[in-house]
Amino acid sequence: MSSDFYKTSILPFSGIIIKLCRAYTNSQEDFEDYYQEVCLQIWRSKENFREESQWSTWVYRISLNVCLTLLKKKKSNSQPFVSDSLPAQETEDNYAFSDESLNLLYDAIRKLSEIDRAIIMLYLEEKSYQEIADIMGTNPNNIGVRVQRIKMRLKKILDGKIN
Repeated sequence: MSSDFYKTSILPFSGIIIKLCRAYTNSQEDFEDYYQEVCLQIWRSKENFREESQWSTWVYRISLNVCLTLLKKKKSNSQPFVSDSLPAQETEDNYAFSDESLNLLYDAIRKLSEIDRAIIMLYLEEKSYQEIADIMGTNPNNIGVRVQRIKMRLKKILDGKIN
């Protein structure tokens, strides 16, 4: 992967990539594996980008698909990852693993369904319902309803009412 491509086409979106990867992993090692695989898949699929949407939408969609695919592979005990380690600079935003309140939020988010996790992560990134709908392949009204339900479920989880 060229460093120019990384700097111009992946690094500006590393925040959401990191957050999505974190929402689908429980350890630093898994997080790093997911992050690397997302970056690799973005690079591999760059020629398929047809400019029918914004580049950011394309990056989010690939990130989500990679995370869901790796999660399914992990559940079936097959974990082929392409890379072995991330340079420290790429994990700066991931220092949140040591922030207890943020860990509680991520623990609650991990209790949501895979799709609800993706929706709330994009919502927390301040994406519009339209942008989230484009990424998820649905309509904005559906996203609005789901966000409200997800927020209520997260509140219950964080209040200790449900697991």
